[in-house]
Amino acid sequence: MRLSRLLAVLALLTILLTFVRGVSAVPKYKVLHAFGQGQDGAGTWGSLLLDKKGNLYGTTGGGGLYGYGTAFELMPKSNGNWSETILHNFNRNGQDGYGSTANLIFDHEGNLYGTTTYGGDAYDAGTVFELTPGNGGWTESILYNFGSHQNDAFEPYAGVTLSPTGDLFGTTPHDPGDVFELTPGSGGWTERVIDDFSRHDDGAGPFAGVILDARGDLYGTTEGGGTHNLGVVYELSPKADGAWKEQILHDFCPKGPPNCQDGHTPVVGALTMDSFGNVYGTTAGGGYCCGTVFRLMRKADGRWKETVLYGFKGGASGYGPGAGVVRDKAGNLYGTTIYGGSPQCDCGVVYELSPRKNGKWKYTVLHTFTGYDGAQPDANLILDKKGNLYGTAGTGGADGAGVVFEITP
Repeated sequence: MRLSRLLAVLALLTILLTFVRGVSAVPKYKVLHAFGQGQDGAGTWGSLLLDKKGNLYGTTGGGGLYGYGTAFELMPKSNGNWSETILHNFNRNGQDGYGSTANLIFDHEGNLYGTTTYGGDAYDAGTVFELTPGNGGWTESILYNFGSHQNDAFEPYAGVTLSPTGDLFGTTPHDPGDVFELTPGSGGWTERVIDDFSRHDDGAGPFAGVILDARGDLYGTTEGGGTHNLGVVYELSPKADGAWKEQILHDFCPKGPPNCQDGHTPVVGALTMDSFGNVYGTTAGGGYCCGTVFRLMRKADGRWKETVLYGFKGGASGYGPGAGVVRDKAGNLYGTTIYGGSPQCDCGVVYELSPRKNGKWKYTVLHTFTGYDGAQPDANLILDKKGNLYGTAGTGGADGAGVVFEITP
């Protein structure tokens, strides 16, 4: 009798422990900062940057002292709250840029680099800027003003990528778009367009930035172009003579609509590469109906094979991913959708894709946006060493001007 009672108690404890573990395993969502209060900025459309101390950096497309956007820093406090510092207020007057939708990056000296879509000199075609820390705060320098000559790139939407040699690479999405390189020198920075998507069968509209592999090759996507103008994934490889060779790794929807099970229209999210050289990204359309998460793997013959890891179905599970994905050490992928989720809001979700032994992937919604906690997340997430996720939502929040959020596992 006593043994049976003991076994019953142990069984109950097992159930309770399982329940507690399950509850504790539910990801926790927290708004670290809601924009729109005073002059702190508005419209967070770019990804975040995390430093070694756990501080976050980003940009807003509007708001601030002059109404044309800010570069900001968020610092964690001992009480669990976060404090915001404005590093720079963009100003349309003068030579300054404005309307930044891009992420920031660090160099090895702690300087920040980014882009603005508009502003600069008389051409109003955007800038690449540098922010340098000092005792009196941060100082902005304009490294390049776009639109200065007839064939120049203009109006960058994404940020820049820093090479080991100190060069900056980025994209501009218009007519039909360019990949550019900025090289530092004694007389300042020199820009050149390394790919102008002038072929009839290559891409057009590179809204997403580029990523760099260990060999110095660049990878990116275009929103249009390709066989049916539904986008491509491309690679640019440096040649011995200083030129760059373009290769189309995947042409989306090659048979044309409605046969777009491989996805179509990759938009603003940058690609992600794993340690094996596989490339991961998203498309806004195709698949079942509403976008895909895909993987490209290089085959032995040098060609690339695309696999759709997940096709968005709409509704509560989210749809229309504008951002790309980030990958953790276990191989899980994390991303956001602009739409779907709450039927009252249609504000998007944060999701996780986990690989399974059978080769399939499990899709889990980690957070559903309801408006007050943010809406329309449209930038890649980032991960810290503990597995915490950080991201931005372009709108929503307490004042409707966007938020920075954290999801802890």
